[in-house]
Amino acid sequence: MKNIYKIVLSAAVLLVGCTKDESGPDVNPDWIDEDSVSAYCNEFYEGFSGYGEGTKEGDSYFKLLSDDQAITGVAKWTYTDVPSNSPTWNEGWKAIRRANLLLEKIADVPMSEARQIHWTAVGRLMRGWHYYHLVRMYGNLPWTEHSADISKDGYLLSGARIDRDIVMSKVLADLNYACTNTDENNSKTTFNRAVANAMKAEICLYEGTFRKYRSEADGQKAPDTDGASDFLEEAKKACTYITAQDYRLNDSYQGNYNSTDLSSNPEMIFYKDYAVGGKRHSLIAATSSSVPIFGMSKDAFESYLFRKDGKPVSVTSETNINDLPHKIETGTTTVYSIFEILKLRDARLGLTIDTAQCFIGCPFIRFASGLPMTSTTGYGICKYDNKELDATDRNVPGGNYTDAPLFWLSVVYLQYAEACAELAELGAGSVSESDLAGLNELRARAQLPDLLPRPGFSDPKNTIGVSDLLWEIRRERRCELMFDNNTRYWDLVRWHQLNKLDTDAYPDIVLGVATAAPRTEITTVQKYDRYYLDTRSGNKRTYDKKYYLYPIPSGQLTRTPGLGQNPEW
Repeated sequence: MKNIYKIVLSAAVLLVGCTKDESGPDVNPDWIDEDSVSAYCNEFYEGFSGYGEGTKEGDSYFKLLSDDQAITGVAKWTYTDVPSNSPTWNEGWKAIRRANLLLEKIADVPMSEARQIHWTAVGRLMRGWHYYHLVRMYGNLPWTEHSADISKDGYLLSGARIDRDIVMSKVLADLNYACTNTDENNSKTTFNRAVANAMKAEICLYEGTFRKYRSEADGQKAPDTDGASDFLEEAKKACTYITAQDYRLNDSYQGNYNSTDLSSNPEMIFYKDYAVGGKRHSLIAATSSSVPIFGMSKDAFESYLFRKDGKPVSVTSETNINDLPHKIETGTTTVYSIFEILKLRDARLGLTIDTAQCFIGCPFIRFASGLPMTSTTGYGICKYDNKELDATDRNVPGGNYTDAPLFWLSVVYLQYAEACAELAELGAGSVSESDLAGLNELRARAQLPDLLPRPGFSDPKNTIGVSDLLWEIRRERRCELMFDNNTRYWDLVRWHQLNKLDTDAYPDIVLGVATAAPRTEITTVQKYDRYYLDTRSGNKRTYDKKYYLYPIPSGQLTRTPGLGQNPEW
């Protein structure tokens, strides 16, 4: 590795204590065999949020702090003030402690050396995975390879934080160990080498692009092009391992999201299993109820290309691009159909939002049965719905049992194409058509023409200094993964584009459907010869560079003042 830090950590020592984990095996388990260890590690699997659980509304899967969705009144930043306590902070350290405890005790458990190596790899994989999540939220952190005694007072940290780049280099070492030593099998609900490589691909793409685009002007370190190149190359290696395995795209795009059983889906690498007689979620109920759905934004809608030529609205050769809906009246019901509009666009759009506008005063009943729905933006979300579900299971919070994808092939195709394009911009070769082959499989499924290394057009919205190719790869990622697991927010962070969430600077992220004239039931704003639904209700969200990092909870600083607070909090 060229320039990924090879530094021996010495001074920084972390002591982590936590209360007893009431949700699973005791944090100080007495393992007697491999089955005991497997049961302990199942808690890591259960820790993946999937579609949420119980009566929660699935917000663990798609988040509202992005430019893809809008709520009435504008979603706030994750933190606008320093909290006294934070579940994200606490749960991250608890998971790291669990991983370190596994690594400390595994040598004493009766099993073969090969099995000990596998579970050691799982422990290091989970330690790296949870450090990655904490680093992207909080930046510099202490590093620990040891567990600590349990304390009734909560998390006790000792020792100064170290540079986040050093922490991420340690994470990479954990990932590489896991990618070499975990089991090779075809399971889609247990940890194995494919899952390890999928995690590595995500983490290394994030880290490579974060290092490339960060800015001293926004209180961050200077860009690290050597480190960026190293991590991007590692991302490519991880993607290449997965694409060499027996995975292929599922015929149905929507089938990745609304299936009651993903076990036979050829695209899945790892998924969260829900069942009629087991764990359930509420995501479908949240997007098919009479309570207004948090709808797609105008900005997100306009990111989808036209099928005919694969170009955006600003440069398409398509002639019939009227974005006004077709009014249909049947008896006492009025429906504003956008079906003809959807037929012109990327096929994924029509599988993600409803075929009719729906807003206050103008509801829509999906599948011609169930509850009349409305949306904050007029664009309802149908991506996760499944009309084959029993009406009770479908509409009641806590009754949904469709499986949730966690890692799957389409994401890997996107990661590989992006890593290639980013490396090309850093001077490491060029992008070939074969580098885009996987991405173009996604476009074929979306009924779009291939993307070429030279796209042949420039989107006027690309004002951020990246190549036309990289801009289109980012668009492809946005449309393929629309609403997925908070992906968009963290993409904006790693691309250093978090300012795109400022509602004054980018009002299209809080606007919705087009109407020909103002309506009495909703607030609209005029733009040219259209009136667009306006969700702001007099509110706004203002960007500040401090939002690139979360604040360290004040309660933690009281216990451990040596940690120090993040800049400007």
